[in-house]
Amino acid sequence: MKSGFVGIVGRPNVGKSTLLNSILGEKIAITTEKPQTTRNTIRGIYTHYADGEGKDSVFDDDVQMIFIDTPGIHKPRNKLGEYMTDAAIGTFSEVDLIIFITDSKLSKGPGDKYICDLLEKADAPIILVINKIDKMTPDEYAEIYKEYDELGIFENILGTAAKEGTNVQDVINAAVEYMDEGPMYFPDDIVTENPARFIVSEIIREKILLYLQDEIPHGVAVEIEQYEEGDNITRINAVIYCERKSHKGMIIGKGGRKLKGIGKSAREEIENLLGTKVYLETWVKVRENWRDSAIALSNFGYKD
Repeated sequence: MKSGFVGIVGRPNVGKSTLLNSILGEKIAITTEKPQTTRNTIRGIYTHYADGEGKDSVFDDDVQMIFIDTPGIHKPRNKLGEYMTDAAIGTFSEVDLIIFITDSKLSKGPGDKYICDLLEKADAPIILVINKIDKMTPDEYAEIYKEYDELGIFENILGTAAKEGTNVQDVINAAVEYMDEGPMYFPDDIVTENPARFIVSEIIREKILLYLQDEIPHGVAVEIEQYEEGDNITRINAVIYCERKSHKGMIIGKGGRKLKGIGKSAREEIENLLGTKVYLETWVKVRENWRDSAIALSNFGYKD
C-alpha cells in the first residue's frame, strides 16, 4: 500500500476546504464565502484499492492519503489568528506532500508571496493548485501559471474548479505519485478522525457564518455542552459565544427568528450527518475579547 500525509495550505478563502470535500466526495469541512472559515486543522482520509471499480481503478497500488485541511495563512490580528496561522505553517514539516492553493496572480497582493517564501524552506515536495479556473479566462490562467512556475519551487501545477469537481481527480492522481510504501493508518470505512461532536459544532458555526454579516461571525465560537446519543434521537445543547452584547442581539434576531433559523438549518444537516433525529438547543452568551484570551481559546479547542 502507498500511504502518506498531504497538507493543503493557502490564503483564506481560496477553496482549501472545498477541495478536501471534493476529494473525499463527502462534506467533512465547513465552507462559506467568508475568509477564515476554517480555524482548526481537519484531517480527511482518502482510501482506495487498486482493484476498485470506476475512476479509482487507475491506481496500480492500494492507496491511503490523509489530507490535512489548514486555516488560511494571514496576518494575525489576535491570538486566535496567531493560533490559526501557526497551525497551518506547522503542517509544512509534518507531511509528505504540500498542496498550495491559490486563485489569483502572485503579483496581486503580498499574501501568496509570503506563503511562497515560507514554502521555499519546506522539505516536502509542493504541488500548486490554481483553483476557481471556471471564473478565469484561458489567458488569465496562463498568466497565473507563468508567475508561479517561474519561482521554480513546484513539482507540478494543476488547475481546478474544486466546487464543481473539475480536475479534482487529477489532483488525487498527482498526489499519489509522492506517496511511499507505508501502513494503513486508519480503517478504510472512515473519512475523518474528527469526532462527531466537533463536526456538529462546526456545522452550527457554518450556519452562523451564512446567516450573519460583516465582522460578527469572526467573533463567534461554538461550544457543545451536551451531546447524548439515544436509540432514535441525539440530544445536543450548544452555546454560541460572541464578544459583545450588541452582537448577541443580532445573532438572536427580532423575536428570536435568526437564532431559530440558524438552529433549524444546522439541525437538518446534523440529522443527515448522524442518520438520526436530532433535538438541538442553542443559547447565546457574551464572552468579551475571547479571541485574545489564551484560556478561552483553550476551552474552545483552539490549542496545540
